[in-house]
Amino acid sequence: MIEEYADHWALITGASSGIGAEFARRFAALGMHLVLTARREQPMRELAEQLHTQHGTKCEIVPCDLSESQGAAKLEQAVSAKGLTIELLVNNAGFGIVGEAQQTDREHVMRMLQVNMASLTDLTYRYLPGMMERGHGAVINVSSVAAFQPVAYMGAYAATKSYVLHFTEALWAEARDHGVTVLAVCPGTTRTDFFESAGVGGWLKKRRSQSSEQVVKNTLKALEKKRQYVVSGWKNYILSLLVRLASRKTAVMESRKYFRPSPKKKDE
Repeated sequence: MIEEYADHWALITGASSGIGAEFARRFAALGMHLVLTARREQPMRELAEQLHTQHGTKCEIVPCDLSESQGAAKLEQAVSAKGLTIELLVNNAGFGIVGEAQQTDREHVMRMLQVNMASLTDLTYRYLPGMMERGHGAVINVSSVAAFQPVAYMGAYAATKSYVLHFTEALWAEARDHGVTVLAVCPGTTRTDFFESAGVGGWLKKRRSQSSEQVVKNTLKALEKKRQYVVSGWKNYILSLLVRLASRKTAVMESRKYFRPSPKKKDE
Protein backbone atom coordinates (compact mmCIF):
# COMPACT_ATOMS: atom_id res chain seq x y z
CA MET A 1 0.00 0.00 0.00
CA ILE A 2 1.21 3.50 -0.82
CA GLU A 3 0.60 4.55 2.81
CA GLU A 4 3.55 2.33 3.80
CA TYR A 5 5.87 5.01 2.43
CA ALA A 6 4.83 7.55 5.07
CA ASP A 7 7.81 8.99 6.96
CA HIS A 8 10.17 7.63 4.27
CA TRP A 9 12.16 9.63 1.73
CA ALA A 10 11.34 10.05 -1.94
CA LEU A 11 13.72 11.47 -4.54
CA ILE A 12 12.00 13.31 -7.40
CA THR A 13 13.89 14.58 -10.43
CA GLY A 14 12.46 17.37 -12.54
CA ALA A 15 10.66 18.55 -9.41
CA SER A 16 10.48 22.28 -10.18
CA SER A 17 7.18 22.12 -12.08
CA GLY A 18 4.59 19.97 -13.84
CA ILE A 19 4.35 16.25 -13.11
CA GLY A 20 7.38 16.28 -10.81
CA ALA A 21 5.94 19.00 -8.59
CA GLU A 22 2.61 17.17 -8.47
CA PHE A 23 4.32 13.97 -7.32
CA ALA A 24 5.87 16.05 -4.54
CA ARG A 25 2.45 17.36 -3.46
CA ARG A 26 0.88 13.90 -3.41
CA PHE A 27 3.77 12.29 -1.54
CA ALA A 28 3.81 15.11 1.01
CA ALA A 29 0.09 14.58 1.61
CA LEU A 30 0.88 10.92 2.30
CA GLY A 31 3.41 11.90 4.97
CA MET A 32 6.58 11.33 2.95
CA HIS A 33 9.72 13.45 3.07
CA LEU A 34 11.25 14.67 -0.14
CA VAL A 35 14.48 15.28 -1.97
CA LEU A 36 13.65 17.65 -4.81
CA THR A 37 16.06 18.10 -7.68
CA ALA A 38 15.99 20.10 -10.91
CA ARG A 39 18.06 22.82 -12.55
CA ARG A 40 15.87 25.66 -11.26
CA GLU A 41 16.30 26.13 -7.52
CA GLN A 42 13.82 28.89 -6.69
CA PRO A 43 10.62 27.07 -7.78
CA MET A 44 11.68 24.07 -5.69
CA ARG A 45 12.26 26.23 -2.63
CA GLU A 46 8.82 27.78 -3.02
CA LEU A 47 7.28 24.32 -3.36
CA ALA A 48 9.19 23.04 -0.32
CA GLU A 49 7.95 25.93 1.81
CA GLN A 50 4.39 25.27 0.71
CA LEU A 51 4.62 21.55 1.51
CA HIS A 52 6.22 22.16 4.89
CA THR A 53 3.46 24.61 5.80
CA GLN A 54 0.66 22.30 4.68
CA HIS A 55 2.00 18.91 5.75
CA GLY A 56 5.09 19.42 7.89
CA THR A 57 7.12 17.76 5.17
CA LYS A 58 10.91 17.69 5.38
CA CYS A 59 12.33 18.80 2.02
CA GLU A 60 15.92 18.76 0.86
CA ILE A 61 16.71 20.83 -2.25
CA VAL A 62 19.51 19.63 -4.52
CA PRO A 63 19.93 21.70 -7.70
CA CYS A 64 21.32 19.43 -10.38
CA ASP A 65 21.73 19.36 -14.16
CA LEU A 66 21.12 15.80 -15.33
CA SER A 67 22.18 16.69 -18.86
CA GLU A 68 25.74 16.52 -17.53
CA SER A 69 27.42 13.12 -17.72
CA GLN A 70 28.24 13.22 -13.98
CA GLY A 71 24.90 14.70 -12.95
CA ALA A 72 23.49 11.50 -11.45
CA ALA A 73 26.70 10.78 -9.54
CA LYS A 74 26.75 14.29 -8.08
CA LEU A 75 23.11 13.95 -7.07
CA GLU A 76 23.67 10.64 -5.30
CA GLN A 77 26.70 12.06 -3.49
CA ALA A 78 24.65 15.02 -2.27
CA VAL A 79 21.87 12.74 -1.02
CA SER A 80 24.34 10.38 0.68
CA ALA A 81 26.01 13.33 2.39
CA LYS A 82 22.68 14.11 4.04
CA GLY A 83 22.45 10.54 5.37
CA LEU A 84 19.16 9.81 3.61
CA THR A 85 17.81 6.44 2.47
CA ILE A 86 15.65 6.72 -0.64
CA GLU A 87 12.62 4.43 -0.61
CA LEU A 88 10.87 5.86 -3.65
CA LEU A 89 12.65 7.21 -6.73
CA VAL A 90 10.76 9.18 -9.38
CA ASN A 91 12.77 9.64 -12.57
CA ASN A 92 10.66 12.44 -14.01
CA ALA A 93 13.32 14.76 -15.46
CA GLY A 94 13.26 14.87 -19.23
CA PHE A 95 12.51 17.03 -22.22
CA GLY A 96 11.57 16.73 -25.86
CA ILE A 97 12.60 18.15 -29.19
CA VAL A 98 10.26 18.67 -32.13
CA GLY A 99 11.63 19.61 -35.52
CA GLU A 100 12.72 18.52 -38.95
CA ALA A 101 15.96 16.57 -39.01
CA GLN A 102 17.85 19.08 -41.12
CA GLN A 103 17.02 21.88 -38.66
CA THR A 104 17.67 19.97 -35.44
CA ASP A 105 20.49 20.98 -33.10
CA ARG A 106 22.59 17.83 -32.71
CA GLU A 107 24.10 18.90 -29.37
CA HIS A 108 20.62 19.58 -27.99
CA VAL A 109 19.58 16.07 -28.98
CA MET A 110 22.62 14.59 -27.22
CA ARG A 111 21.73 16.47 -24.02
CA MET A 112 18.21 15.04 -24.29
CA LEU A 113 19.58 11.50 -24.59
CA GLN A 114 21.66 12.11 -21.47
CA VAL A 115 18.68 13.29 -19.41
CA ASN A 116 15.97 11.00 -20.75
CA MET A 117 17.99 7.78 -20.83
CA ALA A 118 21.52 7.88 -19.41
CA SER A 119 20.85 9.78 -16.17
CA LEU A 120 17.58 7.90 -15.62
CA THR A 121 19.41 4.60 -16.00
CA ASP A 122 22.27 5.73 -13.79
CA LEU A 123 19.97 6.81 -10.96
CA THR A 124 17.91 3.63 -11.22
CA TYR A 125 20.96 1.43 -10.82
CA ARG A 126 22.23 3.59 -7.97
CA TYR A 127 19.05 3.19 -5.89
CA LEU A 128 17.23 0.05 -7.03
CA PRO A 129 19.73 -2.52 -5.66
CA GLY A 130 19.44 -1.07 -2.15
CA MET A 131 15.66 -1.26 -2.31
CA MET A 132 15.85 -4.89 -3.40
CA GLU A 133 18.21 -5.71 -0.54
CA ARG A 134 15.85 -4.07 1.97
CA GLY A 135 12.81 -5.75 0.40
CA HIS A 136 10.88 -2.52 0.06
CA GLY A 137 10.70 0.45 -2.27
CA ALA A 138 9.64 1.62 -5.71
CA VAL A 139 10.98 3.30 -8.82
CA ILE A 140 8.67 5.32 -11.06
CA ASN A 141 10.07 6.14 -14.49
CA VAL A 142 8.19 8.68 -16.58
CA SER A 143 7.90 7.47 -20.16
CA SER A 144 5.28 8.60 -22.70
CA VAL A 145 2.53 7.31 -24.95
CA ALA A 146 5.09 8.08 -27.69
CA ALA A 147 6.98 5.02 -26.44
CA PHE A 148 4.66 2.72 -28.38
CA GLN A 149 5.61 3.84 -31.87
CA PRO A 150 8.19 5.75 -33.91
CA VAL A 151 7.18 9.40 -34.23
CA ALA A 152 8.22 11.56 -37.18
CA TYR A 153 9.75 14.93 -36.22
CA MET A 154 10.21 13.59 -32.66
CA GLY A 155 12.30 10.56 -33.58
CA ALA A 156 14.95 10.80 -30.89
CA TYR A 157 12.47 11.76 -28.16
CA ALA A 158 10.09 8.88 -28.94
CA ALA A 159 13.04 6.49 -29.02
CA THR A 160 14.17 7.60 -25.55
CA LYS A 161 10.71 6.97 -24.16
CA SER A 162 10.55 3.54 -25.79
CA TYR A 163 13.84 2.76 -24.05
CA VAL A 164 12.42 3.93 -20.71
CA LEU A 165 9.35 1.70 -21.11
CA HIS A 166 11.29 -1.43 -22.05
CA PHE A 167 14.00 -0.83 -19.45
CA THR A 168 11.40 -0.35 -16.74
CA GLU A 169 9.35 -3.42 -17.63
CA ALA A 170 12.47 -5.59 -17.59
CA LEU A 171 13.45 -4.34 -14.13
CA TRP A 172 9.87 -4.80 -12.91
CA ALA A 173 10.21 -8.52 -13.69
CA GLU A 174 13.51 -8.68 -11.79
CA ALA A 175 12.47 -6.67 -8.75
CA ARG A 176 8.93 -7.90 -8.08
CA ASP A 177 10.02 -10.95 -6.08
CA HIS A 178 12.12 -8.67 -3.86
CA GLY A 179 9.16 -6.57 -2.70
CA VAL A 180 10.02 -3.69 -5.04
CA THR A 181 7.87 -2.26 -7.83
CA VAL A 182 9.38 -0.62 -10.91
CA LEU A 183 6.69 1.25 -12.81
CA ALA A 184 6.66 3.14 -16.11
CA VAL A 185 4.02 5.83 -16.51
CA CYS A 186 3.12 6.79 -20.08
CA PRO A 187 1.26 10.11 -20.22
CA GLY A 188 -0.18 11.58 -23.37
CA THR A 189 -0.47 15.31 -23.95
CA THR A 190 -0.22 16.88 -20.48
CA ARG A 191 -0.66 20.51 -19.44
CA THR A 192 2.93 21.30 -18.44
CA ASP A 193 5.71 23.47 -19.86
CA PHE A 194 6.99 20.49 -21.86
CA PHE A 195 5.69 21.83 -25.17
CA GLU A 196 7.10 25.29 -24.63
CA SER A 197 10.56 23.88 -24.02
CA ALA A 198 10.17 21.57 -27.04
CA GLY A 199 9.43 24.58 -29.25
CA VAL A 200 5.76 23.81 -29.96
CA GLY A 201 3.88 25.77 -27.31
CA GLY A 202 0.75 26.02 -29.45
CA TRP A 203 0.10 22.28 -29.34
CA LEU A 204 -1.81 22.43 -26.06
CA LYS A 205 -4.39 24.66 -27.72
CA LYS A 206 -4.96 22.14 -30.50
CA ARG A 207 -5.10 18.87 -28.54
CA ARG A 208 -7.02 17.41 -25.67
CA SER A 209 -4.77 17.13 -22.68
CA GLN A 210 -4.62 15.83 -19.13
CA SER A 211 -3.53 17.68 -16.02
CA SER A 212 -0.50 16.69 -13.99
CA GLU A 213 -2.91 15.81 -11.18
CA GLN A 214 -4.66 13.21 -13.36
CA VAL A 215 -1.37 11.67 -14.46
CA VAL A 216 -0.06 11.32 -10.91
CA LYS A 217 -3.38 9.99 -9.62
CA ASN A 218 -3.39 7.26 -12.27
CA THR A 219 0.25 6.50 -11.55
CA LEU A 220 -0.30 5.95 -7.85
CA LYS A 221 -3.27 3.67 -8.56
CA ALA A 222 -1.02 1.56 -10.78
CA LEU A 223 1.70 1.55 -8.11
CA GLU A 224 -0.83 0.22 -5.59
CA LYS A 225 -1.55 -2.65 -7.99
CA LYS A 226 2.18 -3.26 -8.54
CA ARG A 227 1.81 -2.91 -12.30
CA GLN A 228 4.78 -2.64 -14.63
CA TYR A 229 3.36 0.21 -16.73
CA VAL A 230 0.35 2.46 -16.98
CA VAL A 231 -0.93 4.64 -19.80
CA SER A 232 -2.63 7.65 -18.24
CA GLY A 233 -6.11 8.22 -19.69
CA TRP A 234 -8.31 5.68 -21.45
CA LYS A 235 -8.09 7.44 -24.82
CA ASN A 236 -4.32 7.34 -24.66
CA TYR A 237 -4.52 3.66 -23.71
CA ILE A 238 -6.71 2.91 -26.74
CA LEU A 239 -4.21 4.78 -28.94
CA SER A 240 -1.36 2.69 -27.56
CA LEU A 241 -3.27 -0.44 -28.59
CA LEU A 242 -4.28 0.82 -32.03
CA VAL A 243 -0.70 1.43 -33.13
CA ARG A 244 0.01 -2.24 -32.46
CA LEU A 245 -2.68 -3.23 -34.96
CA ALA A 246 -1.38 -0.97 -37.71
CA SER A 247 1.70 -1.76 -39.76
CA ARG A 248 4.85 0.01 -38.60
CA LYS A 249 4.91 1.94 -41.87
CA THR A 250 1.34 3.13 -41.38
CA ALA A 251 1.97 4.14 -37.77
CA VAL A 252 5.00 6.29 -38.54
CA MET A 253 3.52 7.80 -41.69
CA GLU A 254 0.36 8.80 -39.79
CA SER A 255 2.49 10.43 -37.10
CA ARG A 256 3.63 13.01 -39.67
CA LYS A 257 0.12 14.49 -39.73
CA TYR A 258 0.09 15.18 -36.01
CA PHE A 259 3.67 16.14 -35.23
CA ARG A 260 4.86 18.07 -38.27
CA PRO A 261 6.15 21.42 -36.99
CA SER A 262 4.24 24.49 -38.13
CA PRO A 263 6.07 26.49 -40.81
CA LYS A 264 7.95 29.43 -39.31
CA LYS A 265 7.10 32.93 -40.36
CA LYS A 266 9.68 34.77 -42.44
CA ASP A 267 10.53 37.18 -39.62
CA GLU A 268 11.18 34.39 -37.10
